[in-house]
Amino acid sequence: MKVLLTGGAGYVGSACLRWLCKHGHDPVAYDNLAEGNRQAVPEGRLIEGDILDLDRLTQAIKDTGAEAVMHFAALASVPDSIRVPEEYWRTNAVGTKNVLDAMRANGVNKILFSGTAATYSFEVEMPIAETSSQVPQTPYGTTKLAAEHLIKDYSRAYGMGYGILRYFNASGADPDGEFGEDRRKETHLIPLVLFAALGRIDKFKICGSDWPTPDGSCVRDFVHTDDLAQAHQLVLESVQPGSGQAYNVGSGTGASVIEVFEACEKVVGRSIPCDRVEARPGDPAVLVADTQKLREKLGWKPKYDSVEDIVQTAWQWHNRYPQGYKSKHQG
Repeated sequence: MKVLLTGGAGYVGSACLRWLCKHGHDPVAYDNLAEGNRQAVPEGRLIEGDILDLDRLTQAIKDTGAEAVMHFAALASVPDSIRVPEEYWRTNAVGTKNVLDAMRANGVNKILFSGTAATYSFEVEMPIAETSSQVPQTPYGTTKLAAEHLIKDYSRAYGMGYGILRYFNASGADPDGEFGEDRRKETHLIPLVLFAALGRIDKFKICGSDWPTPDGSCVRDFVHTDDLAQAHQLVLESVQPGSGQAYNVGSGTGASVIEVFEACEKVVGRSIPCDRVEARPGDPAVLVADTQKLREKLGWKPKYDSVEDIVQTAWQWHNRYPQGYKSKHQG
């Protein structure tokens, strides 16, 4: 299937693109490279463009002959969304409307949406099911939920088929060690711990020490990007026009920040400097996915079922390319 991936040069988008290339599909990335990396996309599979440029986006879908769109392009920092919500509403909500309008202009009726666990209420029982209450606590979560509603409205009105994949914590790197996580401003747990191991930052900061969890640190659900990519393929191949489903994508088990930190020390083979700091605004104590629907309905079988295995792939990437794609280019 010919697929256009908005944000397809980003961390998760490019992992899905490379996976689709290996599994019988014909994907092309559409990315403004504000956060994405050109080197994460195979040669000849990148169109530079912004989802806020409706004309260019519409033309890109036409030129590629896309039969489906995977929509990854978004702003995704919880603290930044609290600080500058206007930017998040413009990119995450208006940008999604542009994607849908560009699809309609080209007669494309299948969309997969890169959703998030941040749309769920902090008060729901764990693990979180797809039917759990969606009451987001941050502008990031609110704008992503607004995008979900847009997609569902377009499905009802115009017959589009959709799949919404609500990620928990995307992690890890390609098993070959050639592609991994590289952002302009890193905020994710595992790479930050590994940055401290490499000396890119002085210390890893554990945010909060009195959360209502066994060791006082937040608990999260980590899922490897290859397992995320497999989920996207399965959902893509199942989507039918005029209907849609939402799926949680996580490991189904939680690991605390301290447990992840200790897994990183074990993989790296030495102690890593760290410090305790205040909790960040907008963080829940625990987020763990119920992934039964994806497993039972589509036969999803994740390969990476332990945090240590995920960290091992991340360390292979960061250790080999300590400055990310920049050092890969220099090499």
